[in-house]
Order: sequence, then structure tokens, then C-alpha cells
Amino acid sequence: MVRGQPARAALTELDLDYWLPAPNVRVSHRRQSSAGPDDLWQAACTIGLDDSSLLGRLVRWRIPGLGRDLSFDHLFREEPFLVLIDSQERALVSGLVGRIWTLRRDYPQLSDPEEFRQWSAGGTARVLFANWVEPVASGGAVLHSETRVDAAGAQGRLGLATLRPVIRAFQQLIATDGLDEAVRRAERR
Repeated sequence: MVRGQPARAALTELDLDYWLPAPNVRVSHRRQSSAGPDDLWQAACTIGLDDSSLLGRLVRWRIPGLGRDLSFDHLFREEPFLVLIDSQERALVSGLVGRIWTLRRDYPQLSDPEEFRQWSAGGTARVLFANWVEPVASGGAVLHSETRVDAAGAQGRLGLATLRPVIRAFQQLIATDGLDEAVRRAERR
């Protein structure tokens, strides 16, 4: 598969275990909305780093050089990320590899999704970012966000251990600064 040609999958085929089955860290959030699935997904795609307060500042701190006006949708589609699944069914799954615990942009460029899946370089980590919307039978939709991290080798596990307090302290911002804003926008439409 060539870079820029991500795997396609129906929403029912969104199998995150295929990409990263046994993560060292897993953070999952969801928010329900009265808005329909398409409206909720469109609203989620418009959330920018500058719209998400502290979450946006933390992302720019962890990945130096990002613009304040960058949307999360655009962020997850450009380097250092690699699109793994870009579904017309309201889903985006992206991956990143490298030494995520440093403040340098130490993220090797991946050529295709299979390289992400097979990545195992010691002293690094694989990070999967999945965002998707599912309809609710009673009407409305649910916006999901799941992040998985898998460290490779003893050095990778040690590096990830240094980042765990930051993850623990700030992971809730994904829901409060990101998902909540997407729901508010969708319901205002």
C-alpha cells in the first residue's frame, strides 16, 4: 500500500485490535449527542487545537511546531501521523511511532499502514488514535475517541513510564475539551 492510500473499512469493521491488540496504555472516551451521525462527525472534524483550550496547548507542547489553527482532523491526517483507516462511514484511525516521551519530534516516517502494524523498534512506542461516530437506535449518535499506546523493549517501557503521569493527569481533556465541544457544535446546527 502506498502512503496516502489508507486502508478503507466499514464502520462495522473498525477493529482496533488488528492495529494494536495489547496496548500498555488505553484511553477511551465517548459522548452521546442528540445530533445525527453525519452532523456529529462533521462537527468533530472542525475542532481545532485553539478550540480545545488546555488540550490544544498540550498537543502543541508534545508535538512542537504545530499551528494553533490546525484542526484535529487535519493533524491526524498529516506527518508525523499516518492514516490507517479513513472511512466514509465517519471514522478516522491514525498511527504514530517513535519516542513519544521526548519533546523532540522523534517520530520516524512510516510508508504504509502495515509498517505501523509491524513496528517493533526497541526504545520506541506505537500510538493509535481512533475517532468515530456511531448512530444510536433511539436517535442521535455517539462520538468515540480511543487512544492506545504500545511500548517496545525495556527502553520503550521506561520511556512510557515517564509519560504515564502526564497521561493520567490530562487524558480527561479529550472528553471535556474535545468531544464536548464537538457535541455542542453538532447540536447547534
